[in-house]
Amino acid sequence: MKTGIIAVVAAAALACAANAFAQAWPAKPVKLVVPFPAGSATDQVARLTGQQLQEALGQPFVVENKPGAQGSIAAAEVAKSAPDGYTLLVTTNTPQAANVSLFKKLPYDPVKDFSPVVRLGTTSFVLMVKPDFPAKTLKEFIAQVKSQAGKYSSGYGSSGSQVSASMLKSMAGLDFVEAPYKGIPQAVTDVIGGSLTFTFVDLGNALGQLRGGKLKALGVTSAARSTAAPDIPAIAETLHGYELIAWFALMAPAGTPKDVVAKLHDAAVKGLAKPETKERFAGIGTDVAPMNPEQLGAFIKAEIAKWAKLTKEAGIQPE
Repeated sequence: MKTGIIAVVAAAALACAANAFAQAWPAKPVKLVVPFPAGSATDQVARLTGQQLQEALGQPFVVENKPGAQGSIAAAEVAKSAPDGYTLLVTTNTPQAANVSLFKKLPYDPVKDFSPVVRLGTTSFVLMVKPDFPAKTLKEFIAQVKSQAGKYSSGYGSSGSQVSASMLKSMAGLDFVEAPYKGIPQAVTDVIGGSLTFTFVDLGNALGQLRGGKLKALGVTSAARSTAAPDIPAIAETLHGYELIAWFALMAPAGTPKDVVAKLHDAAVKGLAKPETKERFAGIGTDVAPMNPEQLGAFIKAEIAKWAKLTKEAGIQPE
């Protein structure tokens, strides 16, 4: 009986300690690990989200970029971090879903090693080339690439950009070289410089390149034209059935106290609901699209299956 009483008391003490910790959190700066380079769409989403969380929770939310291996380096680091709410991952469909099919082995489990917090938003990609490329439409682009099989090249810095290019190759019957990058901004730089022919750029960065006149857009990967760029045709207008949407989410290491996850979720959702926040997200080509932890967990499992299908149909072999 004494042993049972001691066990009950110990459990109650642990519960009280956990509750006290959750109430005190955050008591110091929180790190937001981003799996892609500075200037990427994920980086921009992380900085907007961090600002909202900082205002709501009273501690700095510091962005730390850890690009490489399609986001696997950053995801593995967060997965192995202490589940105390002070190291979080601003992730995308790449580390959390597509990488399961893009790599033969991952240094983390995208489901078991994380506690879902909140989905933040969705975006699409844009097929972009230099302004002097000899094609003004997607149909002309396809004809041009077909006329010089194997000559042109595409660079990718995420699963979204990689699968977008591979789907184009498969559905249009094209032959071009594909090159991996640590992030989309580097691929954009090489397209501008002329060492790459084209790349698929997240909508937010694509809009910036269009305004600057450095690149031109030939098609957007969403099923229909984007309200943020209605003049850019959907690739599906030429290639029926073509569609790819990317998303952003906030994740914590598995085992993070539920009260901490709830605090993060509630603060993020309140921030996302502000008109000015929606406007700023729209400015980087992202639609606010929150999900709660339970919804996000189920969504990620469904996305893993979806991206497995996409990568298979695109003819991508795991590395």
